[in-house]
Amino acid sequence: MVRSMTHPSPTRIVADLGEVTFMDSSGINILIATHRQVGGAGGWVRIAAAQEAVLGVLQLVGIDALIPCYPTVEHALAS
Repeated sequence: MVRSMTHPSPTRIVADLGEVTFMDSSGINILIATHRQVGGAGGWVRIAAAQEAVLGVLQLVGIDALIPCYPTVEHALAS
């Protein structure tokens, strides 16, 4: 979860998952909690460069409908 005691929550986050080879419920929960916290503050979260296996998990549980997924960090930042 994204937390800050002295600074406001980040308003824009791109999660670069290019090096992530496995995603379980812990990772899914972190993405959802971060999306809720940042979205509640008027910001956004985007996922970039997820490998095929990880992207499949994200799609299976519907995270891709909640958090936009992009093929690269550059695409995520440009959108």
